[in-house]
Amino acid sequence: MFFNLMKKVQMVSPDRALPDRDRVMPVPPQHFVNGASMTPPFPEGLERALFGLGCFWGAERKFWETAGVRTTAVGYAGGYTANPTYEDVCTGRTGHNEVVLAVFDPARVSYDMLLKVFWETHDPTQGMRQGNDIGTQYRSGIYVYSAAQRSAAEASRDRFAAALRQAGYGAVTTEILDAPPFYYAEDYHQQYLAKVPYGYCGLGGTGVACPVGVAAAE
Repeated sequence: MFFNLMKKVQMVSPDRALPDRDRVMPVPPQHFVNGASMTPPFPEGLERALFGLGCFWGAERKFWETAGVRTTAVGYAGGYTANPTYEDVCTGRTGHNEVVLAVFDPARVSYDMLLKVFWETHDPTQGMRQGNDIGTQYRSGIYVYSAAQRSAAEASRDRFAAALRQAGYGAVTTEILDAPPFYYAEDYHQQYLAKVPYGYCGLGGTGVACPVGVAAAE
């Protein structure tokens, strides 16, 4: 059992990853909650953010509930296998993370505020797990679409890491990388907790606030 657990928390190497799949995952025409399109092209002026913070069911709800977010979708990113299925990802042999794509209006919500939601919704010190969900697909990650997003992500990580240390937590293990290809997850995963209101949500924050705006400057 210990050996199997160790395998789940070790990133697969590219040469041992599952082969690509040719079939692109079908995507619902509309967001189950707000009716917006989940696929590009998105309306002019909107921006994208991509986060991994544990099981994507609960994570997606946090972002679709955030004012200024136009649409959300869950999927897989950060690994090697193109067009993976959920079953593929669960083997630990794709290298992918469970992620949430949030398409937002920067005139209504800043990227810093989305980072605040990200940091406060999970425990970014747990490595390849989030609570009882164990494996590389549950790692903490921020996948940036611009130099400005990277700068904001790194600054927020440093601020939150200091706040976590003061609260007695260990080192932040969040990866911050350029946004890789995003592969949409199966229809039944999209907006799962709206379809199944009492469904599983394994997320739990630390209770530590992430400073933004004036609080961050101070």
